[in-house]
Amino acid sequence: MKYLKSDFYYDLPEELIAQTPAEPRDSSRLLVYNRATGEMEHRVFKDVTEYLKRGDVLVVNNTKVLPARLYAHTANGGAVEVLLLKREDKDRWQTLVKPGKKCRIGTKLSVNDRLSLEVEGITDSGERIVRFFYDGIFEEILDEAGNMPLPPYIKKKLEDKNRYQTVYAKRDGSAAAPTAGLHFTPELLKTIKDMGVEVAEVLLHVGLGTFRPVKEDVITDHKMHSEYYEVSAQSAEIINRAKRDGRRIIAVGTTSVRTLESACDENGNLKECSGNTQIFIYPPYKFKCVDALITNFHLPESTLIMLVAAMCGREEILNVYKTAVNERYRFFSFGDAMLIVGRIDEDKEKPQDIVDKG
Repeated sequence: MKYLKSDFYYDLPEELIAQTPAEPRDSSRLLVYNRATGEMEHRVFKDVTEYLKRGDVLVVNNTKVLPARLYAHTANGGAVEVLLLKREDKDRWQTLVKPGKKCRIGTKLSVNDRLSLEVEGITDSGERIVRFFYDGIFEEILDEAGNMPLPPYIKKKLEDKNRYQTVYAKRDGSAAAPTAGLHFTPELLKTIKDMGVEVAEVLLHVGLGTFRPVKEDVITDHKMHSEYYEVSAQSAEIINRAKRDGRRIIAVGTTSVRTLESACDENGNLKECSGNTQIFIYPPYKFKCVDALITNFHLPESTLIMLVAAMCGREEILNVYKTAVNERYRFFSFGDAMLIVGRIDEDKEKPQDIVDKG
């Protein structure tokens, strides 16, 4: 079956788009959906411990968001917004610029007295390849000059940059946060580990795909942009051992899902690896590694809602989203969370509920 973009549309009142993060982080709401039984529960995020059990593996993306939005100006004083997307080498970056007509090859832009850049190339899809010139350490200068690249649907200024970072963020490189992880606190993670749940870290630097809507009517015509990922030997071993034992792999966020499903073989086995992925997950898709998912509520007609639909079923996930709207959940990056549990026994083609509370 060929799905259309419109097959993943739902109505969302604008007032349900969260403008500020929950405080504390784990006080956000949690919709628990069991895909094996169709049951839904409405909880608070810190209650996620009731749906985890000893032996589960929680997989998190430890990427760190760069203050990647820069406000620059041309020699004539024209204002240009530059969004860093992907590092090409030490001083060269793939970027989005607005307005693009001011940024032909050779254009020089100034951010401040310590940071300037020059456009060196233009990709087929219009991104600018720029080279930075600076005096000092680039990361320190960027931290001072840059702004957090909040999505355009967030209108309020973020007072604390760290609220758009997960508490386990380590590796600089993302142009957007892996937002499902924003609900965890250090205390909640400690409680989870003390329960006997293992935490495995992977890396995917969130890039252009987050900012590019699906434009093609037939979703299979959509092309994902590549994003860099890594799986360490230690994390691969933790996950492989759990898979051999029949224990659950619970991904935190769609970026963790895309990393695992890109890195594993047909049997769900992982090895230490790194590379670039353009994986686009949509129904029907047989997940090789991931058994359950913690995620936020995503934009209509986005590649992210298509991924979640692949895990739950298109009609099922639209029904869940309709329920979330009716229950006044908060949506998108700073919004509430959803936990998807319940394995499907594909051999018998019958649902098999493996949720173990407590």
